Amino acid sequence: MRHLKHRHTLGVTSSHRLALLANMASSLIEHDRIRTTLTKAKALRPFVEKIITLAKKSKSAKPERSLYLRKLALARLRNQKAVRLLFNEKVNEFLNRSGGYSRIYKLGTRSGDAAEMALIELIQASDEGYKTSSRKGRKKKISAPTSNVSSNQEKEDLVTKESKAEKAISEEKKPKVSKKKLVADDKLTKKATTKKPIKSSDVKKKKAKTIIKKTGETKKTRPEKKKS
Repeated sequence: MRHLKHRHTLGVTSSHRLALLANMASSLIEHDRIRTTLTKAKALRPFVEKIITLAKKSKSAKPERSLYLRKLALARLRNQKAVRLLFNEKVNEFLNRSGGYSRIYKLGTRSGDAAEMALIELIQASDEGYKTSSRKGRKKKISAPTSNVSSNQEKEDLVTKESKAEKAISEEKKPKVSKKKLVADDKLTKKATTKKPIKSSDVKKKKAKTIIKKTGETKKTRPEKKKS
């Protein structure tokens, strides 16, 4: 089956594409970093990494086998200088790596034709990569109390905090009274306290006055008798 065979065609013929990738791979091995378009960088990455695996295999293989692997790399790269540099020097940087020998950085679009540019480079042996922490496996560690005294103190602190919170909530719920109302209430209380006690003699005088007034009114209203 020939599924997924034409992933990076680059819009050219197969011979043109192989020559292009060989030229880019040899320049990447010599200079450790090149700048190209994003599609070419993605096509170059698996091409270069397969040649690097050939160089790694040749280090632990027999002389006949290592020579065969070198010839395979030379057939793909078509550059003796780049093959010699990779198999003799650069391969030592990738011996402790199980994969991922190159890295791609996106640089944005080009001003002329708005093509997406990228920077592809070989990863050095001293590069440890990016440190990523998995959030799924994280769990909060709760430290157990060292003694009963510390646990009792924590409980008391919680109780005091809860009481303070309840007081604050109750104060917030109380209706706010304006200053004017408070002043008026104070005046009324003062008047009520400053009133003089009523004496029994004053009450009798008031009753007598009311009786005199009533009798005077009745005398005036009586009609006069005619003389015969």
